[in-house]
Amino acid sequence: MVVGPPSLPEIPPLDSSLLALKPEESDFFKTLTNIWDDDELKRHIIGVQTKAYEVYSYPCIRAFSFTKLKIFRFPVYKEVLQLRDRYPDAILLDVGCCFGNDLRRAVQDGWLVQNIIGADLEADFWKYGHELFKSSPDTFPAAFIPGDLFSPEMIQLSKPFYSPTSTPRPDNLQTLRSLTPLQGHVSAIHASSLFHLFDEELQMTLAKRLASLLSPEPGSVIFGSHGGHPQKESIPNILGHTMFCHSPESWSDLWNGQVFQKGSVRVETQLIQTRRPELGRGGLDLHLLVWSVTRL
Repeated sequence: MVVGPPSLPEIPPLDSSLLALKPEESDFFKTLTNIWDDDELKRHIIGVQTKAYEVYSYPCIRAFSFTKLKIFRFPVYKEVLQLRDRYPDAILLDVGCCFGNDLRRAVQDGWLVQNIIGADLEADFWKYGHELFKSSPDTFPAAFIPGDLFSPEMIQLSKPFYSPTSTPRPDNLQTLRSLTPLQGHVSAIHASSLFHLFDEELQMTLAKRLASLLSPEPGSVIFGSHGGHPQKESIPNILGHTMFCHSPESWSDLWNGQVFQKGSVRVETQLIQTRRPELGRGGLDLHLLVWSVTRL
């Protein structure tokens, strides 16, 4: 949700029955909000969701995706946490961070809050994140940069780095107003529910922009998930427009040889069939492409 997707037709109204916290998610929210009553916690989450939905009616907000804690479920997440131990100043960037729930989970898992940064198109999402988790910039001093990833004001065009950059790592991430100073310095980039918002050409452009941010150190990784398909093609969806989907093979080819020099990264992909009941009219069967791109 870092950049604006194509205009969407009207989508179904909010449905509170879609909120279903798993035990670990309930514990996560109760610990951070200090709201221990289940009904009170539900009302609190729905209240923030309602406000955010008025800012931008993303299906993932309607579906309470911000409660799902995706980041720690990725197969590569253990390796991501090892980067934190291997490189003391390792930076974790979450693009399309929405309310910052995955960044907060990473902090719970030991990532230093001063070394994480969120980015999203809508600045209000970060504000609602503080409201959702009952925090403030003082109690959760993570950096956040609002902006459009396709804008040079957010990221200047640059090729990936294959040796350490001569530009020093920013000392204080909170002072940043764009991601450009981070080029060549980010150890881990999380990008979920993002690429499938765009056509094939823009997905390539976005991949190149994110690649410019990644550190050349071995093990540095970009990872995430989004809509995919067994074959590379544009498919219709229930929202009234087409969605371009990479296959596992075409996604691997994009990163290994087109974005990065061939053989310089390891790409791992997994295609999972899933159902999205929140999309209305009985739901929609989709394929989820789970992936990681690791520098060798």
